[in-house]
Amino acid sequence: MTTLTVILVIVAILLALTGIVGAIVPALPGPPLAFAGLLTTYFVFPGEISGSTMIVMFTLTVVVSILDYVAPIIMTKMGGGSKSGVTGTTIGTIVGLFFMPAGIIWGPFLGALIGELIHGASLGKSIKVAFVSFISFLLTTGFKLILSIVMTFLTMAAAWSHITG
Repeated sequence: MTTLTVILVIVAILLALTGIVGAIVPALPGPPLAFAGLLTTYFVFPGEISGSTMIVMFTLTVVVSILDYVAPIIMTKMGGGSKSGVTGTTIGTIVGLFFMPAGIIWGPFLGALIGELIHGASLGKSIKVAFVSFISFLLTTGFKLILSIVMTFLTMAAAWSHITG
C-alpha cells in the first residue's frame, strides 16, 4: 500500500468513528460523517463495497438526517407542544452534553419541559410534551447511531478485507 492509501484509510476510519460520536452529539452530523468515511473507502478500495450498498447507505443517510430535524417538531406538535418545547429540547440536549451520561437523557426532557412552562403551558401538559419530545430524541438518536455503526463496520470490513486479502 502506498503512503497516500494508508492516509486515506486512516481518514476513512476516523470519519466513520467520528460519525458514531456524531450520532449522539448534536453538534456533529453523525451519519454524513460515517458516510464520508464509507465513500472514501469505496474509492480507495474499488470493488470492496458495491455500488448498490453505497446507494442504500446514501439514501438512509439522507432520510435519517432529515428525520433528525423533522421528527422532534412533528412529534412535539403531535404531543400538543409548541415551538418553545422544540427549542427547549434542543437547548437541553446541548446543555446535557456537559453533564454526561445522565445529561444526555435528562437534558432534552428538562429542556422541553422548561420550554413549555415558559410558553405558558400547564405542568401536566408540559410533562406530556417533554416526554414525547424525549421519545423523539431517543428514536432519532437510535436510528443515527445504528446507521453510523453499520457504515463504520462496512468501512472497517472493506479496509480489513483489502489489507488481509
